[in-house]
Amino acid sequence: MSLSDLKPGESGIIKNIGCDERLAKRLFALGLIEGTKIKVKTSAPFGDPIVVHVRGFNMAIRKSDANKISLGEISI
Repeated sequence: MSLSDLKPGESGIIKNIGCDERLAKRLFALGLIEGTKIKVKTSAPFGDPIVVHVRGFNMAIRKSDANKISLGEISI
């Protein structure tokens, strides 16, 4: 399951980030690393981007980028 599959209010643990090196470095710098809890807060009216809560702050991420973030341990 990927981050883009979650609905607002659902959360999970980042298992893997499968993307190109440039995007991976940017996501790592923002705190999206393996083992980090991430929660979907809301999404834009047409579903892109989505707003997630990670490491104490909210950030917007494109749905195409969220699709490359694999999650484990899904909880509501």
